[in-house]
Amino acid sequence: MILISGASIAGPTLAFWLRRFGFAVTVVEKSPALRPGGQAVDLRGVARTLAVRMGLDDQIRNAATNTLGFSIVDADRNELSSMRPEDHGGDGQIAEIEILRGDLSRVLYDATSGDVEYLFGDRITRLSEQAEGVVVDFASGAQRTFDLVIGADGLHSAVRAQIFGAETDFVHHLGTYLAFWTVPNHLGLQDWALAYNEADRSAGIRPVHGNTEAIVYFSFQSDAIEYDYRDVEQQKQFVREHTAGMGWEVARLVAQLDDSPDFYFDSCSQVKLDSWSRGRIGLLGDAAFCPSPLTGQGTGLAMVGAYVLAGELAAADGNYAAGLANYEARMRDWVLRTHELADGGENIVAVANGFELPEY
Repeated sequence: MILISGASIAGPTLAFWLRRFGFAVTVVEKSPALRPGGQAVDLRGVARTLAVRMGLDDQIRNAATNTLGFSIVDADRNELSSMRPEDHGGDGQIAEIEILRGDLSRVLYDATSGDVEYLFGDRITRLSEQAEGVVVDFASGAQRTFDLVIGADGLHSAVRAQIFGAETDFVHHLGTYLAFWTVPNHLGLQDWALAYNEADRSAGIRPVHGNTEAIVYFSFQSDAIEYDYRDVEQQKQFVREHTAGMGWEVARLVAQLDDSPDFYFDSCSQVKLDSWSRGRIGLLGDAAFCPSPLTGQGTGLAMVGAYVLAGELAAADGNYAAGLANYEARMRDWVLRTHELADGGENIVAVANGFELPEY
């Protein structure tokens, strides 16, 4: 029996492959239900190959944003440049498959919910590794024992904090903050995204869900800011302060912050750990090796990492320490190359295709 913390993308992908390899799986998620919306995430290179291997390629493509391209515009809405997915074989800045994080999460949940136990509205409060397994205390008051626990609970991983300590030791801010929120498609965009840039800050909008609504993004450069990542009102105020005086459509988009059904704000950061596991407790996805949204490869790393972790655990035949070690050995070089994308040290097309999927 394996427990996974986190039901976004890495967690359900791992659950999919663990069930395929015969493991019993439970997923715990602190949110009361799947979280909708979020930023558009990309499947490039080997991640697209993995979607086909999962038999979910059609479902993912049907739920994708169908973005045909994007334009960079000036304050008067004049086009300065544009790009299409085919410009870089589907693996460039605009990827062939772009899908909202919440929509991809739904596809993965639908593919696993029939034979995976999901515990929504609960979270791990204590982990204690014993001879018979990991004893887990939940916020609900339940206590259960699992053979293995995997933290796939994101950049601010609670599992990682319990095992490795404070995130300040492992989360490295890259100088940029990002926000996303949903708004009406007031510009009438048809499968085409727009971006507007000023010094040290940028904003953009892309239509989603058949052009019926749109996702706004805003980014700004800043040294690390001390804030509570659970305080949404504080984060919205940051957005208001840092968008002040921007041209184009920015003022109108920011005015809709409080009407949006979803809102996301966080730093562009990388997670760097010397090891992704201790004993019977391991980490996956952003909790283990977040490359930051600046790389465009977080989703690909998470999904491929989930496949490799499940495959190595199956191949280890009950030797969980060996399975965790082999998963890290296979993935680490690719993770390090992906991290280098954030500062321009690698090419995204080469990195997205720079890992060979093992056969398990």
